[in-house]
Amino acid sequence: MATRAAIDEFLAQDRLALVGLSRDAKSFSHSVYRELVDHGYDVTPVNRWADTIVGAPCVRSIAELPDGIGGVIVMVDADHAAQVVQECADRGITRVWLHKGVGASSVSDAAIALAHDRGLAVIDGACPLMFVAHPGLVHRLHRRELHLTGRLPA
Repeated sequence: MATRAAIDEFLAQDRLALVGLSRDAKSFSHSVYRELVDHGYDVTPVNRWADTIVGAPCVRSIAELPDGIGGVIVMVDADHAAQVVQECADRGITRVWLHKGVGASSVSDAAIALAHDRGLAVIDGACPLMFVAHPGLVHRLHRRELHLTGRLPA
């Protein structure tokens, strides 16, 4: 798990990308996307199979991201996370967040090692919604449980 300082630095970025925003509206990636947008973040979805998701234009690859993206939240299977980290490094994006939620995870040893080797700041696990101010009720309850059990950086 990353330090709270690294998490706060990542979330201090106004412009983020979310790789793996699903076309399925019931996907957890939609919750993350909507919550971040509701908190004022400018989030660019990256999905190679969609032109738009939830009414937002998508780009098909990291290479197509506009300039000024401060960090990338990775919500693909762990088997594909290292490829996304490599694409971020090639694009000059220096912050990546390997999402880990209940069940699904983008965290892999290969992705973490690659991020460190390429000098990227990496959040290797957790969900950004555990750290944004005033998340929805479910996320507030989950954050409280993680805090009480010591599984959340203070």
